[in-house]
Amino acid sequence: MSDVALHTNRLAGETSPYLLQHQHNPVDWWPWGPEALAEAQRTGKPILLSVGYAACHWCHVMAHESFEDETTAAVMNELFVPIKVDREERPDIDQIYMNALHLLGEQGGWPLTMFLTPDGAPVWGGTYFPKTAQYGRAAFVEVLRELARIFRDEPDKIAANKAAIEKSLSQRSSADAASIGLNELDNAAGSIARATDPTNGGLRGAPKFPQCSMLEFLWRAGARTGDERYFITTNLALTQMSQGGIYDHLGGGYARYSVDARWLVPHFEKMLYDNAQILDMLALEHARAPNELYRQRAEETVGWLKREMLTKEGGFASSLDADSEGEEGKFYVWSQADIAHLLGPDDATFFAAKYGVSAEGNFEGHNILNRLDDGSETATEAEQLAALRAILFRAREKRVHPGLDDKVLADWNGLTIAALAHAANAFNRPDWLTLATTAFGFVTTTMSRRDRLGHSWRAGKLLQPALASDHAAMIRAALALYEATGDHLFLDQAILWQADLDTHYGDPQHGGYFLTSDDAEGLILRPHSTVDDAIPNHVGLTAQNLARLAVLTGDERWRRQLDMLFKHMLPVAAANMFGHLSLLNALDLYLAGSEIVVTGQGEGVEALLKAARALPHATTIVLRVPDPAKLPPHHPAADKVAPGGGAAFVCRGQTCSLPVTEPDALTALVLREDASSANRRLQ
Repeated sequence: MSDVALHTNRLAGETSPYLLQHQHNPVDWWPWGPEALAEAQRTGKPILLSVGYAACHWCHVMAHESFEDETTAAVMNELFVPIKVDREERPDIDQIYMNALHLLGEQGGWPLTMFLTPDGAPVWGGTYFPKTAQYGRAAFVEVLRELARIFRDEPDKIAANKAAIEKSLSQRSSADAASIGLNELDNAAGSIARATDPTNGGLRGAPKFPQCSMLEFLWRAGARTGDERYFITTNLALTQMSQGGIYDHLGGGYARYSVDARWLVPHFEKMLYDNAQILDMLALEHARAPNELYRQRAEETVGWLKREMLTKEGGFASSLDADSEGEEGKFYVWSQADIAHLLGPDDATFFAAKYGVSAEGNFEGHNILNRLDDGSETATEAEQLAALRAILFRAREKRVHPGLDDKVLADWNGLTIAALAHAANAFNRPDWLTLATTAFGFVTTTMSRRDRLGHSWRAGKLLQPALASDHAAMIRAALALYEATGDHLFLDQAILWQADLDTHYGDPQHGGYFLTSDDAEGLILRPHSTVDDAIPNHVGLTAQNLARLAVLTGDERWRRQLDMLFKHMLPVAAANMFGHLSLLNALDLYLAGSEIVVTGQGEGVEALLKAARALPHATTIVLRVPDPAKLPPHHPAADKVAPGGGAAFVCRGQTCSLPVTEPDALTALVLREDASSANRRLQ
């Protein structure tokens, strides 16, 4: 074993798989914390902050080139206090310093490499730095030496950079009270639709990311306006993703993004949050217009979640690496000869024609399985392909698997739990609801202390306090489970978490919510971004949650709170609508969503309730009221409910439909109304 492997640094005491990947670096890494900052201030050395995550391919590259290199490590140790951060454990830190990088005019990404003053203020940075100079980029050691020289010899330059960045980071939007309503939502949807790829789906060009908040926004435009082109645009993206190489056709699950414009060549890591959001979109569209491809992809993806991502404690792990045996995608790709050997010549020829397999390959001499060029088959062919996939899957299972980051994150689990609850109803899979409930139980017990949520759990260690994103996503999960089951324990938990969010994260001066709590570790500032990232922003999710809480509790304080949130946040969104689609999705739910009230008891009512829950979840809120007398007196359905009668009512605003007693009639009514114009209202 080499000396590098024998060296152990401070990261050995951490639980993050990403940090543990660096525990044998010759770099004297510190985990982020008061001790590391105290060391920087004691020595007067600037801080070298390196942020990444376990499934990040270029993080591995930079680690292998520089952090495992004795010479480079010696320079880092001599001139800086090196701090390593897992962005998934500490998205608050990542958000601050990624914003700082953007203010420097640099393109963001990971690994994030930032240079800070000893008190943690950012002054300069970048992403991946090569070990040796190439393509006009300086070698990493040269960068280190020059930055250390500037810190030492040009303190005025450092102070100027620090002041400028800190001022920009602390600024809040001063947008005026711009108004966003249904017309503005329609106009924004039209603009986004025109920017999409008419052949491959998604935004034009490459790389291509799933961008599910955008797909949901377009889908909602279809439901709100009745314009079929929005559904066509959404379906094109979902179908191409589901048939492309970004989807794992043997094991299920979607990769993080594709590097090309066709969804063919993925960046091979699989992230829990992507699969949660895509599953949610598959369920949403299937509920509107049943689609057998989407059903199959949902079943395969949930199968992957259960098989590879479910921890023994019941939560879901974070990600699977892109690399195995030091090569990106090695686990997933095939040669034509390997397939012929496993399937035999006739079956291999049939399979190759269906999955784009050739002798020359479609990715660096290898084949990424995909259905982009032949996505149809007969029922007999479908059975044959399933059997052939099973053979290849069993063979692939014998390969060295990509690394699993098995930490459990509350916000990503919240998105997954909600998606499972929605998919359970849309695809009639009650076992998925059980899976969602189990994961919810894990978060509420193991990841909570004294009724306060934590953010990250691994190996018995809980990182607290939670972030606003954890609360927002888990409240979403609780409300999805409440609508799916009628169990008031879920609603009660959602209310408790919302109270905690309001108490510890609210920003009374500017509105919205800080990412970190008022009793969290002090940073140079409290992050307050309202912009969507790879997951919906917590402000957008909270707005959706408040809209549902108002309906599900009948308590007008939630509606008043939502009105105030929109008052503060919509002017900010007006300046960057594409960056705030989760907030605009909440506005659509508030202005154009349908409340479905199911009253009464009996077998017929249960059938109505099942039909209500199977409707598109994004634009409906299902309120179960067994006793019609329990409806609030001001509820628009109150004067239409016959005592003791079992029926459903579809309400929008302050107007409700006549009683509906047949499940098919309820489904037809809601879907017909969702296809109407924005100005139409139920009578």
